[in-house]
Amino acid sequence: MTNIVLCGFMGSGKTIVGKELAKIMGCKFVDTDELIEKEQGVAIKAIFATHGEDYFRDLEHDMCKKVATMKNCVVSTGGGAMTYQRNVDAIKEGSKVVFLDASFDVICDRIGDSTTRPLFRDRQKARELYNLRKDKYLAAADYVIDGDMSARKTALEIASIFK
Repeated sequence: MTNIVLCGFMGSGKTIVGKELAKIMGCKFVDTDELIEKEQGVAIKAIFATHGEDYFRDLEHDMCKKVATMKNCVVSTGGGAMTYQRNVDAIKEGSKVVFLDASFDVICDRIGDSTTRPLFRDRQKARELYNLRKDKYLAAADYVIDGDMSARKTALEIASIFK
């Protein structure tokens, strides 16, 4: 099976849909952010604070190259990963990219209070980032799925494409 790589804005459901999809497809689920944290031994927030975004983006790119060598996986990428062409190019080696196109209002409902998502402390800035990234997700995607549905329904819809 070709890897199925999920991309989309934070709160679009990449992790929850990815886990559900992996169960349906009978394959492994991997999350690039979790793999980076495990490899580095610290949280991504700490990587940003200590080394900065450029350093993190290099780690993320290395992880995208590693994920591309994996087989039979559903992959959840970080919200910014597929906005960088070098990551898209790396991931597309043996993978199909699915954009979970969730509306900004649904994302806000899912995220709720912004204490766990620093970028959502300022909703206007979050909306601007969402708008900026959306075109990049669309450009990276092989398939676009309505991300406003329940995780189960979204996973079943993606599975129907790949079965």
